[in-house]
Amino acid sequence: MPDTKIKSKATQEFVPIKEVRDGVIILKDGSLRVLLMASSINLALKSQDEQQAIIGQFQNFLNSLEFTVEFSIQSRDLDIRPYIALLQDRYAQELDELMKIQIREYMAFIKDFTERANIMTKNFFIVVPYDPALVNRSGGILGSILPKSSKGMGPLADEQFEQYRTQLEQRISVIEQGLVRTGVRTVKLGTEEVIELFYKLFNPGELEKPLQVEQLATK
Repeated sequence: MPDTKIKSKATQEFVPIKEVRDGVIILKDGSLRVLLMASSINLALKSQDEQQAIIGQFQNFLNSLEFTVEFSIQSRDLDIRPYIALLQDRYAQELDELMKIQIREYMAFIKDFTERANIMTKNFFIVVPYDPALVNRSGGILGSILPKSSKGMGPLADEQFEQYRTQLEQRISVIEQGLVRTGVRTVKLGTEEVIELFYKLFNPGELEKPLQVEQLATK
């Protein structure tokens, strides 16, 4: 049987993330990343003039950037377990027998439909980097977030961290102001959301509760 400690150590070495502090990802090489979750726009439902206006605004946004960003789309099978659990609670609380039958039949329909249909959920992310060493990196969401080199770095002092976070906040502001003109809203992921996202990235076989960011839906 393989040594659990050895396996755990190998996994930690594979993930060059030192820590997540106040929603900011601190990498082992000293660079930082922030993840923004973005809303989407269905261009097919827009008129031709609206489509051209949105594309033009997005082009202007890209041309205005003075730093690199990455756009990432994450597709996953729809997890209906939270919804089914909600229906089961309603079923247990319902006193009317006719309503209980309807809820039971509706749950059966939802389960059967989602099993037969390939229903996917999509999350849209923007990776905002800040590298004090000005080292360029690329290659997928992990390529942008995770550096090619993961040499150990000492702990980041609070004062230094605040300086770096100020730079990141300025970049986030530029992105928010640029995308709002296209109708796209963004929200910065907090520490818990970042950890949840990375857990799903490194454990794709496990079904988890879908990533939810209430601020994005209520803005």
